[in-house]
Amino acid sequence: MRAIIADDEPLLRHHLDKMLADVFPELEVAGKAASGEEVLALCQDVKPDVVFLDIRMPGLNGIGVATALNQLVSKPLVVFITAYDEYAVSAFEQEAVDYLLKPIEEKRLQLACDRIRARLANSVEEGDQESLDIEALLRQLSTVKPEYLYWIRASKGEDVHLIACDEVSAFVAEDKYTTVYSSQGQHIIRTPLKELMTQLQPDLFWQIHRSTIVCVKRIEKITRGLTGSATVIMNDGQKFTVSRRAAALFKSM
Repeated sequence: MRAIIADDEPLLRHHLDKMLADVFPELEVAGKAASGEEVLALCQDVKPDVVFLDIRMPGLNGIGVATALNQLVSKPLVVFITAYDEYAVSAFEQEAVDYLLKPIEEKRLQLACDRIRARLANSVEEGDQESLDIEALLRQLSTVKPEYLYWIRASKGEDVHLIACDEVSAFVAEDKYTTVYSSQGQHIIRTPLKELMTQLQPDLFWQIHRSTIVCVKRIEKITRGLTGSATVIMNDGQKFTVSRRAAALFKSM
């Protein structure tokens, strides 16, 4: 039996590979991918029995990959992996065998592997509600607290830096990139601002403009111009404009 691991985080790919070696030793990890396009290319070459598939990846996301895989004559089984439970129903609409939340627990992975074995042995009938109980899954997911970012990987020249989120004062969207302002200086990341907002703690980071997210605890003061426009001044001296729509946030403080 062969598998592909697809996730844009190298550490997670490595960690899952090691976990699978322990709980599913007869399963060969025949390839790893960092994007949806890489998954589809690997599937053509490797023809895996199962794909462990991250939902949020650059380019084609996991739901799109699963949709494409379902068009194949010999389609692999899919186990979705993600830090966000909002995709649960969409995942099971693509006939997923299971749905794992990050960080992956070994006991939960073991259950997913048992389901894979059963499917590959044709011992689970199609549509078996014991393994595809969406309502039970949603009840389980509703009790899971969302996982927020604690670290940002950012580029500066040829170097890649790790920046703790609590050291960040602001994220500013610029063209296709996002600039990270922190105690370490300015760095560039490729993550869009809209995606960042779903990964940051909402009580700590506010979007004050369509192109700007600031860390609330790093705001030193707010000034208002003659026209009524507001500007936040951070404790590192950086200044950012507040949109009229976001101004209500500060009135409620």
